[in-house]
Amino acid sequence: MADFGKQIRLRRILRHDRGTLVVAFDHALVLGPIPGTIDPARQIRRFVDAKADAILLNLSSIRYFAESVSSDHMPGLIARLDWTTAFNESAKLGANGFQTCLVAHPEDALRSGADAVITFLFVGGGGDPEFEKKEIERVGSLARECERAGIPLIVESLARGNQVENPRDSKWLMLHTRIAAELGADIIKTENARDVPTMREVVSACPVPILVLGGSRTSTDEDVLNVVRSIVQSGAAGVFFGRNIFQADNMPELLQRVRSTLGDQAPPQGQ
Repeated sequence: MADFGKQIRLRRILRHDRGTLVVAFDHALVLGPIPGTIDPARQIRRFVDAKADAILLNLSSIRYFAESVSSDHMPGLIARLDWTTAFNESAKLGANGFQTCLVAHPEDALRSGADAVITFLFVGGGGDPEFEKKEIERVGSLARECERAGIPLIVESLARGNQVENPRDSKWLMLHTRIAAELGADIIKTENARDVPTMREVVSACPVPILVLGGSRTSTDEDVLNVVRSIVQSGAAGVFFGRNIFQADNMPELLQRVRSTLGDQAPPQGQ
């Protein structure tokens, strides 16, 4: 039987007329109450009002999304399924300090109204083969759960650990994006390469759409737009922006400018 559930839900996230803009607002689970996350209900309303294509949330924050949406505009909803130490001090302690774990499953996300789920996939994790084995098992198992449930799986594939000198190097980007695709990812979220030609090679080598993450807050809105322009030139399917959006001084205006810049590209990768 055809997997119509995934097809329908993917269409609520991926745009066909321009690059997709996803606002990532799942940071507090790992980083705590960083600037821009103190009033989650207000911020999520602002993302909805600014017509983001989709919003990434932890399961407990979906209640704010439910209170904010209307029939006029319904962004896609992506639910975070896991937690990690990769972005805090414990990851520097060695292999045992680098950990991930599930906090929810696809069925939980479906009950909450999500259109897709997202999980991390780390390679180079402290030089620990057992950790990487567990990562592969965890993501592969989630992919099979998503297939049974008919919900798209987004894999946030990243190179981290003491063997990773440059996580944006093409050898790492090529490796983990292809691993994610082979495990069953429907969309991949990953870092931008250091230059457009390299990122274009990564996008071309990946059989599923790539949405590029925006990273830490840049100094100005114009810097953000320059990042978007480079992503457009690479042929990626769109962007995931977190702090570059919710920590911006004039977030609604910046969101509109990002959407306009994404509209300058040809039909996105994989569509």
